[in-house]
Amino acid sequence: MTIYLLGAFLLSLICGLVFTPLILDFCKRKRLYDIPNERKVHKNATPRLGGISFFPSMLTAFFIVLLFTPVVEENTLPVNIWSAIFLLGLLIIYGIGIVDDLVGLKATTKFSIQIATACLLPFAGLYVNNLCGLFGIYEIPYWLGVPLTIFIIVFIDNAINLIDGIDGLATGLSLTALAGFLAYFIYYDVFVYTYTIIIAGMMGALVAFAYFNLFGKAERNTKLFMGDSGSLSLGFTLGFLAVKCAMQNTNIWPYRPEAIIVPITLLFVPTADVVRVTLYRFKHHKPLFDADKNHIHHKLMRTGMNQHQALGIILAMALGYIAINGLLYQVFHATIIVIIDIVLYCIVNMCINRKMKVTE
Repeated sequence: MTIYLLGAFLLSLICGLVFTPLILDFCKRKRLYDIPNERKVHKNATPRLGGISFFPSMLTAFFIVLLFTPVVEENTLPVNIWSAIFLLGLLIIYGIGIVDDLVGLKATTKFSIQIATACLLPFAGLYVNNLCGLFGIYEIPYWLGVPLTIFIIVFIDNAINLIDGIDGLATGLSLTALAGFLAYFIYYDVFVYTYTIIIAGMMGALVAFAYFNLFGKAERNTKLFMGDSGSLSLGFTLGFLAVKCAMQNTNIWPYRPEAIIVPITLLFVPTADVVRVTLYRFKHHKPLFDADKNHIHHKLMRTGMNQHQALGIILAMALGYIAINGLLYQVFHATIIVIIDIVLYCIVNMCINRKMKVTE
């Protein structure tokens, strides 16, 4: 399996390195730039269509690798209805992201399309059907699992979209989560090739993008942002993987008591940030869909950090949660772990708030 995953990663990486300069030239000719304003961190007009390379790069690598897998040679294509529905949903989200990057869409319009697209998965039979005792809840009936699944996918999709505020942040958090899902799926060795190849391909596309995003220069036309086409595609992919991981299906793998805590751990930092920002907007009677500068990366920068320092702190937090929860799971139940995670996150934010007051 390793050679196929490495092949998917490298093929997607190469596609990304080839597609991105073409995207940069296109943005320059059409003058498609993300213009700085008081809400944004960057200072120079920067192309915002980097995410356009994600889906084609991943899809190209996916189908090329499938052509050479032993499973295909035995005339059994390892693509089931769930993976087909996922790719269809990803295509819709990817298209909406491109339209938003090019001409702009109302937040409510994007939100409605996200909900409609998220409905595809549970209606195809993929839904969260067991919380493994989290807050005392185990098996979930279909009628309750469907809206819960739709909520989870839309929630994660928006979490990645909203945290995409500084160079490398959405990319780094997504790569961390994708690597976690990849390791988990390989550990159980039940997904044959399909989902692990998808993950490896998406990781390759992200690494290619990260090179231009982190090390490119706007004045030399070598730097770009992923835009909604990228962040929404990543969010939908991670939402799908979270549901796929959480669903108990004994036809594929044994009952896994850790199934619900794995996606929570891998996606805790971006999802917790969305919850905190939403509560802040409710408390201060601010519109839920309006952008602001109250996300964790904005707060860290107000303490005097630059973008790369804030990025390092947040990625360290994400890795820290993975390490801490891995250790806690050996002793505590998932409910206790989630409570500890929330308490730690609150403590970190209080420390950041105190540092902000001292700096200001």
